[in-house]
Amino acid sequence: MDKWLNKNILLLSLSAFFADSGYQMIIAGLPLFIVLYLNEPVYVFGIATAIGYGGGALFGYLGGILADGRYGRKKIAILGNSLIPILSFIGFASNAVEAISIFSTGWWARNFRTPARRAMLSDEATPQNKAKVFGFLHALDIGGTLTAVTLLSLFLYINLKFNVIFLISIIPITISTLCILFVKERKKHVENKKLEDKTVKTNSKVFRGIILSTMLYGFSFYSMGFPVLTIAQKSTDIYGVLAYGIMMLVSALAGYLLGSVRSISKTKALAYLGYGLAGVGSLTIGIAYELSFNIALYIGAIVLGFSLGAIETFEPTIIALVSKAKELGKNMGALTSSRSVGLFASNIIMGILYFSNPTYSYIYAAIIAFSASIIILISTIEKD
Repeated sequence: MDKWLNKNILLLSLSAFFADSGYQMIIAGLPLFIVLYLNEPVYVFGIATAIGYGGGALFGYLGGILADGRYGRKKIAILGNSLIPILSFIGFASNAVEAISIFSTGWWARNFRTPARRAMLSDEATPQNKAKVFGFLHALDIGGTLTAVTLLSLFLYINLKFNVIFLISIIPITISTLCILFVKERKKHVENKKLEDKTVKTNSKVFRGIILSTMLYGFSFYSMGFPVLTIAQKSTDIYGVLAYGIMMLVSALAGYLLGSVRSISKTKALAYLGYGLAGVGSLTIGIAYELSFNIALYIGAIVLGFSLGAIETFEPTIIALVSKAKELGKNMGALTSSRSVGLFASNIIMGILYFSNPTYSYIYAAIIAFSASIIILISTIEKD
């Protein structure tokens, strides 16, 4: 193994792979299940994701605090991960209320474990390798998503029922929990020297800037189920799911490759390649839908995928670099919760605007994403 890749990093990343191999089948299939199977309007899907993601703000922050406390990061990660299979029973929901309740509970568990897992991963990496390690985590994360999308496409093709498809997701999620179980947790969190980056001037300034811009970006970061639904409505269910797979593949490649470039400025990359490109991707999809230029829908999806790879790599990397080791779980929790606060409003707004005209929803998302890009640049700008 390369010197940056040890057993713990591999196990934590494999845990991400198997978790996503399971619950991403549900995430990709959820808009189809709610809108096309339960025959609910699009805004109900928006409400479902808003409650799930928004409520996850509290659980993400709580999980981060408990991870830094006496319970330890490993126990919190295992507890949250072991409850994610609640999602797998959503296929038995007969109405919107049941679907929203099951989805929210399972997703809150997922948010609860995320800060602890990120903190454990950061503990294993040197300051110079944090971006590469988080990029590797994201790549395996998305590798699991691609596996889920492939399985979902196959299951839909052979006309398997949603309740059966979603139940199958329990198997890889359980394997994910077992991977964390075999991680040897570090009992003492040793402070590391921060990676030298001329954009990172002070801990508090950069931290506040990241949290604020992440929250604002959250207001534009709609569920990827919306592009799936848009493309499915313009073609077929399977094409919508496959487009989701393309987005995730590009995201995985972007995260791993960008994380491997040590000379890159983390904050500028987050602003331009993350939030900025997210705005470009949303705008492209909105215009393409309005003009019925279907090929551009896929182009917009690819741009969104690349931006997601940059964001998921550089957000936790920057937080890890500007945080004290003993507060890393709490700060990762703040990152998770700040995104979730925005997501609560975003998915409701997206659902309402989408119900009126899908183009309006994507233009809204583009404007907010561009604003987040500007904020992160302002918050980390150097003073002479």
